[in-house]
Amino acid sequence: MNATALLLMQLLVILGAARLCGLLLRRLGQPPVIGEMAAGLLLGPIAFGAWWPQAHAALFAPQSLGALSGLSTMGVVLFMFIVGAELRAPEGTRRQVRAAFSVGLLGIVLPMALGLGIAPWLHARFAPAGVGLWPFALFIAATMSVTAFPVLARILKDRGMTGTTAGRLALSSAVIDDAAVWVILAVVLTLAGGAHASVAMTAVGALVLVGLVFGLLRPLYARLLRARLADGQFPPQAFIQVLLGLLACAAAAEWIGLHAIFGAFLFGTCLPREDRLLKHLADKVEPLAVALLMPVLFALAGQATSVNAFAGAGIGAFGLILVVAILGKVIGCTAGARLNGHDWRDSLAVGALMNARGLMELVVIKIGMDAGLIGAELFTLLFGMTLATTFMASPLLSLCQRPRRAAHAGLDAHG
Repeated sequence: MNATALLLMQLLVILGAARLCGLLLRRLGQPPVIGEMAAGLLLGPIAFGAWWPQAHAALFAPQSLGALSGLSTMGVVLFMFIVGAELRAPEGTRRQVRAAFSVGLLGIVLPMALGLGIAPWLHARFAPAGVGLWPFALFIAATMSVTAFPVLARILKDRGMTGTTAGRLALSSAVIDDAAVWVILAVVLTLAGGAHASVAMTAVGALVLVGLVFGLLRPLYARLLRARLADGQFPPQAFIQVLLGLLACAAAAEWIGLHAIFGAFLFGTCLPREDRLLKHLADKVEPLAVALLMPVLFALAGQATSVNAFAGAGIGAFGLILVVAILGKVIGCTAGARLNGHDWRDSLAVGALMNARGLMELVVIKIGMDAGLIGAELFTLLFGMTLATTFMASPLLSLCQRPRRAAHAGLDAHG
């Protein structure tokens, strides 16, 4: 089978498995993206490779994954661009904004502290050779702090909770949380560069890139795109201009030693906060990025998993990671909401929602593995934690809402 035929066969299998698992998980009340992530894990050596090793070796031979890697990188770049374009500063009264910052910050500080606490133990057992404790520990802390803004928004939309107190607070807090985590991850990758000169050049390059994006590209694209949107249309020429800016920023971020997704995310944040523009971009980018390219990322991540991850001390390590991840997010975010006067039910609902890590976490751990900060075994354990915390968000939210539903049912019965 030639390289083109093999690539097309890989895409056929990946998209078919993602579709089937997505439909199955939707029937269980879960966002389809969880099924697509699970499909990526099942296509790896843990399931497909163990069940039919000859077929797995033929379809996903290591030397054939280069094309899939390029497609997955492009998918993540496009996805992070849309995430940046969707980013909005917390809105509402001063009290609502203060509550969002409290939840967002406590949802980072406590998970990071717990992550730093378990990092020395994980470093001794799972760190690749040559990786220092502090870059490793800071990366583990970052993985504990992620919240999946897109999955959270999807859960709230499916449940009709976008306009509720808990829904608004969770969305605003997730914006703060994710923005902070990407900054932390950028610092970790810079420190992981090794030599002091390399770290300094990356840090200076990052500051220059931020200055150029917000000092030059932001006003330039505001003028270009608002003129294009004046008649309510979004012509192909405008979309090409956006793609040129996106690719330039992604390439610049990669060149200075950061990952391309930082440039894509940064460029997305500099675009005008215009709902019509976001709709046009989402309509053009999301079908390609989410429907085609993100399942490729999940499948490629699945190929990086290790069948030995859960052997021996792996089970204990997975349990420790899962407990730390859940406690840090749920307790930190619940406490942030309670400190700002929200009742226990809404506060716990916010904690349950912020615990979902989803695609954002998978992107983070894939970057960490590509950078050599973690190996296949720890990547597998973190992949499992990502699936578990994302899957449990909806059931936990239902549990938090049950008393309220029961109260409403009682009122209706007596009314």
